[in-house]
Amino acid sequence: MRSVIHPRPSPIVAAMYTLRDMDVDVIVVHGPSGCSFMASRPLENADVRVVTTSMRDNDLIFGASEPLINTLKQVEERFHPETVAVIGTCASMIIGEDMASAIRKAKVDANVFPVDVHACMGDNTRGAIKALEAGRDAGIIDSDECSRQISLMKAATRLEKDAGMASKDYIKPASSPTKLHVCKRIVEVLSEGGRVAVVMDAKKELAYRFADMFEAVDRASRKLGGETLFVANLDAGKGLPRIRGYCRDILADLESKGVGIDRIVGGLDEYSVVGEQMRSAVDEFSPDLTIILGICHAVPGMGADDILITDQPRQLANYLNTGCQWAVGEIASHSMVMGAHSIVPLETADTLRELL
Repeated sequence: MRSVIHPRPSPIVAAMYTLRDMDVDVIVVHGPSGCSFMASRPLENADVRVVTTSMRDNDLIFGASEPLINTLKQVEERFHPETVAVIGTCASMIIGEDMASAIRKAKVDANVFPVDVHACMGDNTRGAIKALEAGRDAGIIDSDECSRQISLMKAATRLEKDAGMASKDYIKPASSPTKLHVCKRIVEVLSEGGRVAVVMDAKKELAYRFADMFEAVDRASRKLGGETLFVANLDAGKGLPRIRGYCRDILADLESKGVGIDRIVGGLDEYSVVGEQMRSAVDEFSPDLTIILGICHAVPGMGADDILITDQPRQLANYLNTGCQWAVGEIASHSMVMGAHSIVPLETADTLRELL
């Protein structure tokens, strides 16, 4: 069996982002100071304090309980948090650190709980599941929501292995084709009185950027004619606390611009399971052109004539290699949406507005 050899997301990072979605105040990374450094920085922009125990070589031999205890005391003194998650790393897990024991010895007032995770667990979603289970045990989320989230994580894993970036052993990242050619096509269809369906099946905070396409296509339709259908997974009643907030932010922003979503199908954590419902809504509309944003391959029936907009360079390559000539990439999206509370301009949407 051939394994996937291009880099894949880490279970440690997946756990950290899941803790953010549960609105944990502070994440203590129990490992070397550089572990998950690139993920920690944007989490700070999302108002989650991320600190490290800065394990050294001696700690690998004698244990690192004292550095963890000292870090927890500093966290309490500096941040006065209500909730703190201590997340394992390869270093602390390999030496068998008893994080729960160190947490008890620290005797801080916050609700502090350990997440036993490391980067050698396999699928990144396993880290997210570990965080969910730890959050449940700490009383952060209830058992029903934990079970629901775990089922969604497993569905997301299946989707990636069937049709996403884990479906091939190696995918070379692609550079995005110009946005101009796809926007000219949108203008052409609307100018001829055609029907355009815009479907956003977005993952979590990336919706802040992809949702900008609704405003741009709405503006184009008002000026040029044609009909539109807007479908999105923006159900504000579903998901972890922060995820529900994303939906409320985006819907309020669109409403302030006079843009409505015709069909809301699922929440932002349900991107892997709502594709069939989205496809049904699109088929009922019988569009002349379909634009799919986000996790495009989660929407069945994705065709070579559809406009696909993704944030992942390897996923873009996947689409282009399978004949989706209208696929484009918004590659810097994730770094742009961290900490956002309103829609962030999308380059494809800006290009369409400029054409108008």
